[in-house]
Amino acid sequence: MSTARTRSTPTRPVASPPAAGPKPLTTGRRDSFSQFTVYFFSVVPLVALLAAVPFAWGWGLTWTDVIIGAAFYVVTGAAITVGFHRYFTHGAFTAVRGLRVTLAALGQMAMQGPVIIWVADHRRHHAFSDREGDPHSPWLYGTSMAAVAKGFWHAHMGWLFERDMTNQERFAPDLLADRDVARVNSHFIACTAVTLAGPALIGGLVTWSWWGAVTAFFWASLVRVALLHHVTWSVNSICHMIGERPFAARDRSANFWPLAILSFGESWHNLHHADPTCARHGVLRGQIDISARIIWLLEKVGWATKVRWPSPQRLARIQATAAEMGH
Repeated sequence: MSTARTRSTPTRPVASPPAAGPKPLTTGRRDSFSQFTVYFFSVVPLVALLAAVPFAWGWGLTWTDVIIGAAFYVVTGAAITVGFHRYFTHGAFTAVRGLRVTLAALGQMAMQGPVIIWVADHRRHHAFSDREGDPHSPWLYGTSMAAVAKGFWHAHMGWLFERDMTNQERFAPDLLADRDVARVNSHFIACTAVTLAGPALIGGLVTWSWWGAVTAFFWASLVRVALLHHVTWSVNSICHMIGERPFAARDRSANFWPLAILSFGESWHNLHHADPTCARHGVLRGQIDISARIIWLLEKVGWATKVRWPSPQRLARIQATAAEMGH
């Protein structure tokens, strides 16, 4: 990242598009091929994850697979949390061109969809959080046991299979106008091929065997993608249903500490909805936020600037409001 183009003026995405406007919430529906890819990339890794326990019982998993899988999990997962979420969606910091392109490409390797679609969906979620219009609220069907169960499924992964597409011109016009991001967005299939084939290639070369490639593909590609999927989806579902709410937010967002490490700090979800553009979500004592530490490191090397760190005054204000509301 040392070229002249990399040192161009850092940019910050538009964090919060207006909740109301002339453009509709959705625009068109996925074509049949796109709908098939959603099912395929959601279901196949899940099947692999379900098969993992009996497959691993006594054979089939090596330290090579674990190390490769962990490395890809950290890189692609952090690209989602730091890149897709805190940077592209909420503009928690500005990034130099090289970092912006890298975060977009690595984030797409998490197989959670193209960057512009991901951002548009998430900005829409914040504009209508836990209300009509939210693409994945668990509270859209009511509060009875049956409604909560249906809502959990919808928020966790059921919403992915709906064919209506969030209006990108309304919720992500800044990214549509960014030629670098738009170019990466158009290469989602290539990023998917790299994230699936890369572990297999590495595993085969390290072990110098076809079997090493097969087990690395199963564990470090399919199982790793499925695990990251469900950690991300759990923030949409669990973190809007149960947990602590120390800060004032206009929805049901909550902190769920068991997911803090695997989600790189995303499960400190209550603060995030109380202060969406904040670069750190885990702001209280003992709340580990790996994504915030990564942003801190990027700031130290000069690739991230104008970071929106939490201020004591802002935290005190939203905590006091939460106390008044009886959270």
